[in-house]
Amino acid sequence: MLEDVVTAYNEAIFDTDRDKALEIIHDAVDSGASPEDIIFKVVIPAIEQMVKSISENFDANLAQHFMTSQIATEVTEEMIAKFKTAPTVVGHIVIGSAEGDLHSLGKRIVIGCLKALMIGVTDLDVNVPPERFVDEAIAHKANVIGISAMMVHTARGENGCIKVRQILKDRGLEEKIKIIVGGAPYRYDPELYKVVQADAYADDGITAGKMIADLIKETQK
Repeated sequence: MLEDVVTAYNEAIFDTDRDKALEIIHDAVDSGASPEDIIFKVVIPAIEQMVKSISENFDANLAQHFMTSQIATEVTEEMIAKFKTAPTVVGHIVIGSAEGDLHSLGKRIVIGCLKALMIGVTDLDVNVPPERFVDEAIAHKANVIGISAMMVHTARGENGCIKVRQILKDRGLEEKIKIIVGGAPYRYDPELYKVVQADAYADDGITAGKMIADLIKETQK
C-alpha cells in the first residue's frame, strides 16, 4: 500500500496540489500507515525525489520547491504529534536573511525541508544583524548558522557572513558553529561562499537539508 501512497503523494506535490497531498496522507493513516512511515518513507523520499527531478532547472520550478517544503512541514508537524516515541532532533540551526536583505522565500523553503529531516530550526526572519546570528546560535545551542542573501551587496557586505565569521573567531566558536549560505548570488558564483568565509553553500532550498545535516555532524565529532 505504501508504494501507492508514495506515488500519489509525489504526483500531488509535483502538481503543487496541497489539498490532494494532505488528503493522500490522511487516507493512508486512516488505512493503517504509521506516522513514522509517513515521515521517513513518504515525505523525506519525496524531498529527495524533487531534488533529482528539478535540480537542473531550479528557477523554473520554484513553485514545486516551495510547495514541497511547505507540505512537508505541515505533514511533519501533524505526524510528529502522533509518534509513539518522540523523534530525536539531530541538531539545530538558526537561520535568517543577511542584514539589509528583506527576501524570505528561499529561507522558507529551507526551513520546511529541515523540519522534515528532524533538524531543529530557529527562524530569525529577515534583515538580521551579524551579532544577532551569533547570539541566537549560542542561546539555542545551534550547530549551524544559515545566512540567506538574494542580492550581491548583502551577500558580500561587511555586515553579512564575513562579519559573522569574525565574531565566531573572536569568541572562539569556529569549530562549534558552522556557517552555510544560500541565495541567488551563490548560484551564479559558486566560489562566492569562500570569498565570504562560509563553510558551505547550497544551490537550492532542498539540497541545503543534506548539507546542513553534514555540517551538524562535523560539529559533533
